[in-house]
Amino acid sequence: MQEADALTRPPAAKTTVDPAEVEKFAAIAEQWWDPFGKFKPLHKFNPIRLAYIRDGICAHFGRDRRAKSPLEGLRLLDIGCGGGLVAEPMRRLGAEVVAIDAAERNVKTALAHAEPLGLDIDYRHTTAEDLLAAGEPPFDIVLNLEVVEHVADVDLFLKTASDLVKPGGIMVIATINRTLKAFALAKVGAEYVLRWLPRGAHDPRKFVKPEEAKAALSRAGMTVTAEAGVTYNPLMDIWRIGEDMSVNYMLTAVKPSPQTLSH
Repeated sequence: MQEADALTRPPAAKTTVDPAEVEKFAAIAEQWWDPFGKFKPLHKFNPIRLAYIRDGICAHFGRDRRAKSPLEGLRLLDIGCGGGLVAEPMRRLGAEVVAIDAAERNVKTALAHAEPLGLDIDYRHTTAEDLLAAGEPPFDIVLNLEVVEHVADVDLFLKTASDLVKPGGIMVIATINRTLKAFALAKVGAEYVLRWLPRGAHDPRKFVKPEEAKAALSRAGMTVTAEAGVTYNPLMDIWRIGEDMSVNYMLTAVKPSPQTLSH
């Protein structure tokens, strides 16, 4: 049996929000900031992921990544923000952050953590579709981290997210490849063997192959400019950015500016 047959994606839906997926993470919302809890893997690879995102954004906008606030003056949207593990460091880097989540309990957890720290992050209990429909001005940066594999319709979601990127802006996606290796490591290994994640956290049929994500981004008017894999070394207990995209991977895409299109 080929991988494509064994892990076939379910039919696309009319909306991007999957209520069952939202409830999974709402049920454990209070654990977002526990580095030894249900979100331990995110805490483990967050530092290298954040550095990769920061460097990519700085390179795109011609900023000095070593500056105190290299993202100052840039407006950033964090879709599926969870408890704020990415929104907070992005705000500390100087970005004006709007962070959204379909689970209200996640937003409340994020707010409760950020407010005592004096971080003015615009947390909202909403979806990308509703944000777009409400006429939200487009963003310089849109982050889709560990969200794509939980939505009901990948094409519609990435089209909506792309529409929220302003011309000349950038989007970063982090998700899981639909391979048997990813099934073994990200599903069986992480949920049942290592117990890093609660059982049922992922539906391997909803994992997304890089070529599928890139095709959807292209149809949405985005140009993929970089791709990288994120791998875990169990012997050293560290995560690394590299070329192996067979399990976790990241894509960076930009929306051409009018000047680019005219050339």
